[in-house]
Amino acid sequence: MQVFKFGGASVKDANGVKNLVKVLQTTGYDNTLMVVSAMGKTTNALEKVVSNYFNNKNELQSSIQDVKKFHNAILLDLFENEQHSVFKKVTTLFDDLSLFFDRNKSPDYNFVYDQTVGFGELVSTTIISEYLNSIGLKNRWLDVRDCIKTDSYYRNAHVKWEDTQQQIQKQYQRNTLNITQGFLASDFNNFTTTLGREGSDYTAAIFAYCLNAQKVTIWKDVDGVLNADPRYFENAQLLNTISYREAIELAFYGASVIHPKTLQPLQRKEIPLCVKSFLNPEQPGTTVCKGKGISPEIPCFIVKKNEVLISLSSLDFSYIVEENISDIFNLLHLYKMKVDVIQNSAISFSVCVDNVYNNLDKLLQHLKAKFKVECYENVSLYTIRHYNDVAIQQIEKDKQVLLKQLTPTTMQIVTK
Repeated sequence: MQVFKFGGASVKDANGVKNLVKVLQTTGYDNTLMVVSAMGKTTNALEKVVSNYFNNKNELQSSIQDVKKFHNAILLDLFENEQHSVFKKVTTLFDDLSLFFDRNKSPDYNFVYDQTVGFGELVSTTIISEYLNSIGLKNRWLDVRDCIKTDSYYRNAHVKWEDTQQQIQKQYQRNTLNITQGFLASDFNNFTTTLGREGSDYTAAIFAYCLNAQKVTIWKDVDGVLNADPRYFENAQLLNTISYREAIELAFYGASVIHPKTLQPLQRKEIPLCVKSFLNPEQPGTTVCKGKGISPEIPCFIVKKNEVLISLSSLDFSYIVEENISDIFNLLHLYKMKVDVIQNSAISFSVCVDNVYNNLDKLLQHLKAKFKVECYENVSLYTIRHYNDVAIQQIEKDKQVLLKQLTPTTMQIVTK
């Protein structure tokens, strides 16, 4: 049994869907579960729909229609017969989305977000499932919300593993091709939840763990896991193999090619994770598996943009001690700040955070009651695993370094 995950870039248009078929035909697809993301930039477009619902209701329906038109264009490229049932199924999904906004009474942005953005995956998997059936690749469409059960922490829900295992084993049919949605789940009230942005990789790992898969393959528009993001760094190199431990470290620091939560369930059952190119499916790609370090052993570069660096010092020059640090972390937790770096001295404490939930102003107001506060917004956090002098010089060149921290294997720099 194997699990495939196809991201939005791999199914961004009709040609992408047709290429997905070539991948399946090249690799084989018996007893396979395929996890699929929303098409192209659909999640971004649905985030705009959510924004319009709260801030600009006059534009709400037109923004929904924009998403529908994008998918209708793909449908027309894939299906010659406009009377095919898939057109009605997709229209029904968009009608359901509009109906949700008509009936919703909740003012909770995070709840509305999860009920909205999930339509991207529901539409994409419906289109792909129907297309595969139309060309003779028989498959079964699974609603992932019937399989993965979570708490109600909207936008970053936590999996209820025992219930999820029972549901997956009940819903999955072996010896056929199953297609389901990435990123989505549901709570015990059957409201849609999401597993965090880019959570489709995690979805694949959850299914692999519960079904004892032989391997998981993530199909991307790159040849595998590179030692740097080619959008920001020149001469990025392919990593052939990575140990689970090293991959988890890279994911923790923000390597975009692997979701941070994906690797843990795979490591527990030693299920290999392959990252391969959907454009060159016969190439070996990168394998994450049991072992040591990385091959080849070269510096790995990670950058996180639009971070916030907060530097705190005591108002009376007293020490920053355990009680103060505990208060600070309680506030960071309260305002849902993702902490990426911390550094402290006798009378100061610095923290670099990702302001995911836009609570920075509330946090700063709270902190200023107890500390002298300096705040630097829109900073960049660079992390180098297995650094050397050349790698450090490359990052620091022509930048203002606000914070620098080194361990034997990892260096982190915050720059303006």
